[in-house]
Amino acid sequence: MKNSEQLRAIVGRFDTQGTIDSIRPLGNGLINDTFLVKTTEADAPDYVLQRINTNVFNDPNALMDNIDAVTTHIRRKLEEQGADDIDRRVLQFVKASQGGKIDAEGFRRSKTSPLLLEWPQVSGDTSTFWRLCVFIPRSVSKETVDAPNSRHAGEAFGEFQSLLADLPTPLVETIPDFHNLEFRLRQLNEVVAKDPAGRVSEDAVQRMLDDIRADAPHMTLAEQLYRDGQLPKRACHCDTKVNNILFDEQGRVLCVIDLDTVMPSFIFSDYGDFLRSAANATAEDDPDLSHVQFRSDIFEAFTEGYVRATRSFLTPVERDNLPYAVALFPFMQAVRFLWDYLSGDHYWRCDRPSHNLDRARNQMQLYHIVKREQDALARFVAKI
Repeated sequence: MKNSEQLRAIVGRFDTQGTIDSIRPLGNGLINDTFLVKTTEADAPDYVLQRINTNVFNDPNALMDNIDAVTTHIRRKLEEQGADDIDRRVLQFVKASQGGKIDAEGFRRSKTSPLLLEWPQVSGDTSTFWRLCVFIPRSVSKETVDAPNSRHAGEAFGEFQSLLADLPTPLVETIPDFHNLEFRLRQLNEVVAKDPAGRVSEDAVQRMLDDIRADAPHMTLAEQLYRDGQLPKRACHCDTKVNNILFDEQGRVLCVIDLDTVMPSFIFSDYGDFLRSAANATAEDDPDLSHVQFRSDIFEAFTEGYVRATRSFLTPVERDNLPYAVALFPFMQAVRFLWDYLSGDHYWRCDRPSHNLDRARNQMQLYHIVKREQDALARFVAKI
């Protein structure tokens, strides 16, 4: 479903402006198929076409309802603030022009979301779902994680949460229990009991299991605080990376993109997960644990940007537990990597037999480094 004729047929069923000039693959995303749609007219926008991966997001209508609620709310808030250049500061999705009935070529607009085009009869009963958004012109993304970019990222994701702090529409968990450590620990315990790959008895696995079990009661603090009514769930991005931000030509933040994982979560998701990957001095699958270091310059820059942008709504409990969030996410990722290793390596792609175990040990090493630094991290947060 990727040849030019088919893609043109899909784009033609959205309420677009202009004439299609070309359609070509865009980016290197691992989840959705993404294409840049160029138009011929100078006054017509270009577009980004995506096929939603329903193996990852099994309810594309709920996903698009979340995105519609979030982008509509952000646009309204920016208009109230008198912001300029709004069309480049929030994503704009295009309505599918088809009604609920299947047309001659098998297309129809989704019965639930007007922003989705469904092709119900591609292979058996399997549907594919497509969406189209306006391409933001004169925008750039960045891959480098350094202190200046991390500060911009903290500001961007903090501002994103701030704009959504009063979102009236309840969001759906597009990936249920995505950042729920208690759930991840249950998954791990279940695979340990079954041992489908015969790896539980390995010495390195046993050491990791002992390590995880020793600290699990404290690391599930977020779920405990939530049950006690002390920690709210908020609209969070849940995939905070530098390359999920667009910048203008002068290097100023335009907007946060890649909104598929926007859902209710603890603010720890957006804060802790960025630092889990960005502040590690090496790749998360580096088997040499001596390379694992926690970059304080990245932590300080991101934290400065994030805390300043979220001052208007962060509660004392949320703010005081930011250092815990820095430790939570490498711990949770270690649990998830170990779970996949014991399952037989079905979730993450592996290039070597020990790949997932290497990842798990790497993240556990980062966790212990951050754990030792908790007092220093708390002092820095308090200083801001």
